[in-house]
Formats: sequence, structure tokens, C-alpha cells
Amino acid sequence: MATKAVNTDLALVLTRVLPAPRQLVYDAWTKKEHLEKWQGAPQGFTVTQAHSDIRPGGTFKLCMRSPDGVDHWLQGEYREVVPPERLVFTHSWLNAEGKPGKETLVTLTFTEVAGGTELTLKQTGFPSAQSRDGHREGWASTFERMAEYLSTH
Repeated sequence: MATKAVNTDLALVLTRVLPAPRQLVYDAWTKKEHLEKWQGAPQGFTVTQAHSDIRPGGTFKLCMRSPDGVDHWLQGEYREVVPPERLVFTHSWLNAEGKPGKETLVTLTFTEVAGGTELTLKQTGFPSAQSRDGHREGWASTFERMAEYLSTH
């Protein structure tokens, strides 16, 4: 099933129904043994370094390497962790000096539906439509990569 995108102002909302149980979808997003296999990154990107402490107040920092070899660092802090229903975290890209840019807020909800799990991502706080639209492409690709991984489990 295709990923649907809805934009309101500078918010991004993506929804994808995945043919897998909610607990498995949540675990694929939060557990190292799953993340190592599907990378949690857009297609073509490789996570080269990752730290994640998934709990309220816990942080994450990771490096995604693009297909052309460019490293993209991002970090954030978990605001809400409600297994297997919801994750809320901040998201900011780091510049070449390691300083965070504009912070956005990401909310992931995992909802049981007939035939699987509806995964909804809402990201708010973009500085521009261009930034929002770039994230749409990245997240949609990430959802596709996750769907491919889940199809093997």
C-alpha cells in the first residue's frame, strides 16, 4: 500500500498501513536487533553510527551516510514513549561544527487496524515548505524500507 501524505501549513503527516502486528512494527522502530537490519533510514542511506536511549528524556544521535558518501548527523530527545502506541521525539540536523539546527517535533502513532498496523508520522516545526517537502521524501522512503523489512518477518 502506498504512503499517503497530508500537509497542513508546515506540518507533515504520513500514514502507511503495514501488514504486521502492532508490537512488531513498534519493535522494528525501537529495538536494536531490528533497526540494525533495516537501518531506520531512507533507501540508499546507511546508518554508520547510532546511539539511542528510548525513554522519556533519553536522547538519540545518529549518522546517515548518503549514497554519494556524505554524512548527515541528526539528534533528538524522546518526549513520550508509550509502547506499543506512540513515540514523540525532537529532531534536528547537525551542521558541520556539530551544532543543531532548527528543531522539529515528530510523533509516531502505531494503531491496530484490520490486516496490520497503521503507522502515522506527524512532524511539526519546519522552517520552510522546502524543508518539510525534503523530509516527506526521506520519511516516505524510510517507511518503504521498513515495509520491505517487515515483509520478511
